[in-house]
Amino acid sequence: MTPTAKAVRPIDGGERDVLDEQSAPADPVVLFGRWFRRAKATSPGSWFDPTAMTLATADSKALPAARIVLLKQFGRRGFVFYTNYGSSKGRQLAVNPQAACVFYWPHLRRQVRIIGRVARVSLAVSRRYFHARPRGSQLGAAASRQSRVIASRQVLESKMRALRTELAGKPIPLPPDWGGYLMRPRSIEFWQSQPDRLHDRLVYTWAKGGKWRLQRLSP
Repeated sequence: MTPTAKAVRPIDGGERDVLDEQSAPADPVVLFGRWFRRAKATSPGSWFDPTAMTLATADSKALPAARIVLLKQFGRRGFVFYTNYGSSKGRQLAVNPQAACVFYWPHLRRQVRIIGRVARVSLAVSRRYFHARPRGSQLGAAASRQSRVIASRQVLESKMRALRTELAGKPIPLPPDWGGYLMRPRSIEFWQSQPDRLHDRLVYTWAKGGKWRLQRLSP
């Protein structure tokens, strides 16, 4: 049945969701929080992870690369994820600390695109998160030199066994090359699918004076 005007509700409710400038909050992180919580609450199955985001980085020659990482925290300061600093993305961010990420929640027909500058979080923040992870994940991070070439899987499994034995009953130290990044957004775009491909696109851009500017984009 074709949705009627009465079925249209602003931002995050109803049979057909729309993005409306008048009802959109002034702060895009507030809107992201609404969308994120709804994506989590309406999960289509155990396989679905609303924190999954495509992270794109580029090296010093502007050669791009993209991969899926997990969002671990967000707020007014930005969006936080964790990884190995010696990984390909870590090496790229060291020479070019700019990145873009995309969230796609297909069951809601929604997408969020974020562009911003990336910096490492503090050692204390990384350590606190690291020790909150499952012990197996901590050992895995200590065993793996992410993105480095290894001879076989057996090399990795052997390192894991050795660490399990060495650190049995002991706290696992934070690896020196592992930690978090904070992406401070300079633009956040919200995309909502609509009939006939006349999709809604609202983009927030960080403007001089410390305020967000909201604009509608053509689909």
